[in-house]
Amino acid sequence: MRKVLILLAIIIYINGFSQQAFRTAVFNPDIRTLQILPVGEKYLPPVITLNSDERLEVKFDEMSHEAHNYGYKITHCNADWTPSGLLTTEYLSGYTTANITEYILSQNTTFLYTHYRFQLPNNEIQFKVSGNYVVQIYEDNQQDKPLAQACFSIVEPRVSISAKVRGNTDTELNNRLQQLDFEVVLNGVNVREASTEVKVLIRQNNRIDNEVSGIQATYISGNKLSYINNKELIFEGGNEFHRFDISSVYAASEGIDEIKYVQPHYEVFLTPDKIQTSRNYMHEFDVNGKFVINYQEAMSDSNYEADYMWVNFSLPANAPFFDGQVYLGGDFNYNLYDGRTRMMYDNANQQYYQKVLLKQGGYNYQHRFVPKNSKKAFVERIDGSYWQTGNEYSIYIYHRGWGERYDKLVGVKQIQ
Repeated sequence: MRKVLILLAIIIYINGFSQQAFRTAVFNPDIRTLQILPVGEKYLPPVITLNSDERLEVKFDEMSHEAHNYGYKITHCNADWTPSGLLTTEYLSGYTTANITEYILSQNTTFLYTHYRFQLPNNEIQFKVSGNYVVQIYEDNQQDKPLAQACFSIVEPRVSISAKVRGNTDTELNNRLQQLDFEVVLNGVNVREASTEVKVLIRQNNRIDNEVSGIQATYISGNKLSYINNKELIFEGGNEFHRFDISSVYAASEGIDEIKYVQPHYEVFLTPDKIQTSRNYMHEFDVNGKFVINYQEAMSDSNYEADYMWVNFSLPANAPFFDGQVYLGGDFNYNLYDGRTRMMYDNANQQYYQKVLLKQGGYNYQHRFVPKNSKKAFVERIDGSYWQTGNEYSIYIYHRGWGERYDKLVGVKQIQ
C-alpha cells in the first residue's frame, strides 16, 4: 500500500510540473487563418460577459475540399492559462464536446479550402463560471490530438479599472519606453488578502512573450488597489506596425510592390522594409497587430471567397545579426516565434526574407528581434522604439477568494 501511495505522489508531482500554459496556436499545417472574435467585431479581444447575449465565433480553413469530421472540447483555465482543477460539469452546462457542422467550400479560388465556423456559447454548450478558457479542435474524436486551439475569456465584471500610459517612466524621461499605471476599485468584492487573492495579467498588443503577471499592488487604500510606479509595468515602446492590404489583386495598396499570378497561385511582393536608424518618431495608423479577412470583389462572403496568396517579406541588412534571430510578429501568426515566422538571411542579396501563405485581407506586422537564450522579443533593434507609439494594453483582473477553487475573471480593461 505504501508503494502505491508513493507512486501516486510521484505521478501527481510530475503532472503538476508538466502542465503547460495554453495559448492560441495551430498544430496542423493544413489548418489556416484560425480566428476567435466576438460576433460582429473585427478588432476586439476574445472576451464576452458571463450570462449575456454576447457570443464568440471561432473560424478556420482546412486547405482542401475533402470532408473532415471535426469536433471541439473546452477546458477551463487558471489565471496563468494552465488547466484549472474544475470538472467540466462545474464550468459547462449541456454537452462537454460538440461537432463542427457549419462549413462551406471555397468558391473561385486558386487554393482550395473549406471554411469552418461555430459560435460559443450555443444550444449545446453554455458557460457556468467566468475565467480563462481554451477550445481545442480535433478530428475523428481524437481529443488528445488537437489540430488547433484558441484561447478566450468569460468575464463577470465586478471591479472598475482606470489606466493610463506615460512616457515619463521610472527609468527615463520620454525616450524609448512606456509605463502603465492603473487602479482597481473592488466595488464590494470581498477581498481579505489582496496579495494572495487578486491576480493581474497585462499584455501589450496581444503578445505573450512580454506579458506581465504576478505583480502586487503598490499600495491599497480602502477598496482601491493601485498599481502605480511599478517598474515591472515598463514596456518597450516599439514602433507602429507595418501594414499591407491584399484585398484585391487588381490594385496594389501601400506597402506592396507587386502582385502577380505565378501559376497556379498569386504571389505578393511587399515593399522592402528598412532597419530604423532615425531617432524621430513618425505617426502611422495601425491596428496594433491585428488582421481582417476581406476580398473586395466578394459576391457574398469573404470568409469563403477570399483567396490565399504567397506573401514575400524582405528586410535588407548588410550582415545578419549574430546575437539573435529576427521574427515576424502579429496576430496573423499568433505572435509565435518559431520556424514559420523566423526571417532567414540571404547572403547573396544581403537581406532577411520569409514567405508566408496568407488569406486576402488587411494585415499588420512587425520585425522582432529575439536575443540568444531569450524568449522575449524586442522591436527596437529593427523598427526602433519610441515613447509616443500607440500600443494597446489589456488588463485582466482575477479573484480567487479563500476556499474557492478557481480564478474568477472580474474585470477587463483595454487602453491605447
